[in-house]
Amino acid sequence: MSQTKYIFVTGGVTSSLGKGIIAASLAKLLQARGYKTTIQKLDPYINVDPGTLNPYEHGECYVTDDGAETDLDLGHYERFLNSNTSQANNVTTGRIYQSVIEKERRGEFLGKTVQVVPHITNEIKERIQLLGKSGEYDIVITEIGGTVGDIESLPYIEAVRQLLWELGDNNGIVIHLTLVPYLAAAGELKTKPTQHSVKTLMESGIKADILVCRTEHEISEEKKEKLALFCNVKKEAVVQSIDASTIYDVPLLMQEEGLDTVTLKKLELPDVTEPDLTNWKQFLQKHKNPKSEVTIGLIGKYVELQDSYKSILESFIHAGAANEVAIKVESIHSEYLSTKEDVAQKMERLDGVLVAPGFGERGIEGKILAVQYARENNIPFLGICLGMQMAVIEYSRNVLNLEKANSTEMDENTPDPVINLMEEQKNITNKGGTMRLGAWACELKSGSLAQSIYGGATEISERHRHRFEYNNAYKEVLEKAGLVSSGINQKTNLVEIVELPSHPWFVGVQYHPEYKSTVANPHPLFVGFVKAVLEQKLQQTNASLA
Repeated sequence: MSQTKYIFVTGGVTSSLGKGIIAASLAKLLQARGYKTTIQKLDPYINVDPGTLNPYEHGECYVTDDGAETDLDLGHYERFLNSNTSQANNVTTGRIYQSVIEKERRGEFLGKTVQVVPHITNEIKERIQLLGKSGEYDIVITEIGGTVGDIESLPYIEAVRQLLWELGDNNGIVIHLTLVPYLAAAGELKTKPTQHSVKTLMESGIKADILVCRTEHEISEEKKEKLALFCNVKKEAVVQSIDASTIYDVPLLMQEEGLDTVTLKKLELPDVTEPDLTNWKQFLQKHKNPKSEVTIGLIGKYVELQDSYKSILESFIHAGAANEVAIKVESIHSEYLSTKEDVAQKMERLDGVLVAPGFGERGIEGKILAVQYARENNIPFLGICLGMQMAVIEYSRNVLNLEKANSTEMDENTPDPVINLMEEQKNITNKGGTMRLGAWACELKSGSLAQSIYGGATEISERHRHRFEYNNAYKEVLEKAGLVSSGINQKTNLVEIVELPSHPWFVGVQYHPEYKSTVANPHPLFVGFVKAVLEQKLQQTNASLA
């Protein structure tokens, strides 16, 4: 292909309709047809990135290999496409304005008055085309955050309008995702909100080429004809997106609706091969037809919002399918685990325990009690980032008898700082983007559980997002007491993995394995953890029957 084609995904009527899933599903279908495809997200908020946002505000912060703190939708892109995203795949209003202001300060605009049009819109167009001009992609899908008509989205919509004009016919199209609500009182689906949304888009100078309609009920042919007529699109370009039992059904549903076919037609691209989704269908088959079930406790402090631990929950789906087991994730708020009795009551029915990442001191003692319960009761345990640090603190307190062992994040004056601030963090006051971020290498200890989990590998690369680390001053005494350091970053000498050989399956990792789990490549740590949980449950079941 000589020229990169661009697809813009906008949303109307309401937020949270699933633009990211539609974008990822279309990208999956185009990729399965042999087109090199990537997706980027344009976020209208003024934060430079979501790194400093509370998870309750925006869900989890997803981290890429190159250390970009990004929107959680990039996680969906990677999980669907099985390919890495980067800093270029997520742009925010904050980043756009920051760049333009820096250019103005350097005098790059030659004294001109800096305005939203053309300076901000030019910057947006430049960012949109970064991936396209790399020469690596045939098709770039750009998801515009927010809803058409939002004040903060206007510069993006204007930039898209200009870019469509500059690209010329058939090189860029707009897919508009909208809601077709069902009114129970009237007993019918209503198309008026979609009509108004498309009208708002047209007032900005953009015509929708394809309509994707989110709905709870089947949209009749008559309703599709009405939408086509009033929204100025072809009937074949009115695509129904009905509620699915899992997000992983959406690519197949979009294929049935012909979303990829009509997209290729609009872009004047050859529609020669059928998408090869064999592996995807096999994954869905295993996911929907499990042979057994396990219950895993997710111990965290943002559990009220599922999106706070989105990548972990999706990793369990991938690992569950790999083991042909249904995983019931029981979210337990660590703040409410204040006594050993609380812990026993809430955790006695669990088959496995995952202590989740997080920041700050709220709910910390509950996490430590949860680790202790899993360790003393031989329940398979996985600790991620802060979860690994809690495992080190718990072991120091209850096995080494260092009663006041802690992290300096929670107690600056602890006499035993088994977890402390990274040396290079000590004089930092601006929090944004200053943690250890992105991919770092880790050398695995020969013969360790960690090495067997990773299929005998001697070195791995995993993504990080943390400010506090294992204190090597305690490494020798902890290892003598049985807590083995089985993964080390050679460059920093940082302990990346701890494990307990005396326990059926007990692993804590400083990095975030959930960021690298995809449908095609479930993460080995999650696969190994779920396998251990399943095996132990089967052993206990057989023992009780005997």
